[in-house]
Amino acid sequence: MKDKKTQNKEEPKIAPGMDDSEELEQNASEDEVKRGEYTRVTTLSYDEVDPS
Repeated sequence: MKDKKTQNKEEPKIAPGMDDSEELEQNASEDEVKRGEYTRVTTLSYDEVDPS
């Protein structure tokens, strides 16, 4: 059994079967923004250039 300190430090998870790009790119509605029910999402992309 995990103690409470270890249990609270688990990484967030995305539900299985969720289409990451489609779900994360949806904008919050005005109502959701007013209620504070949204999450700011930042996408990091590594652009590698072929040295040839």
